[in-house]
Amino acid sequence: MGFLLYFTLVLFIVVCVFLILLILIQKGRGGGLASAFGGGGGNTAFGSKTGDVLTWATSIAFGVFLLTAIALNRLADAKHNANKPQPPAPLPTQTIPVGSANPGQGQPAPGGPTAPSKGGDTSLPQPVPSEPAPKPVAPPTTQP
Repeated sequence: MGFLLYFTLVLFIVVCVFLILLILIQKGRGGGLASAFGGGGGNTAFGSKTGDVLTWATSIAFGVFLLTAIALNRLADAKHNANKPQPPAPLPTQTIPVGSANPGQGQPAPGGPTAPSKGGDTSLPQPVPSEPAPKPVAPPTTQP
């Protein structure tokens, strides 16, 4: 894919330069660049119908410019996304129904085991941790 990206980039630059030069040699409606450098307005390099040929060539060059710009954008985006590291997969979580009939006794959800509900918002299921919480350790008692 790297070769195709750089080939399209070089083709894009060549088309840009060609389009710039093609536009600069056209006869302007108000004199334009030709009269700025002291050029005669009556003589043309390609005959009397150059406006039609140059207009046609400019339209074709502009179409190629647009196609190469779109292709270059798609190729650069694909290369950028291929070099980006993938995020790790999320850990699976289990949900429980909240607000069950017996708050101390959780009912199993269709997806697996559940934890007892503790009240609160009854509209959303609560995630269950995959590992049990550590049990608190009682401080040692000292006897006098």
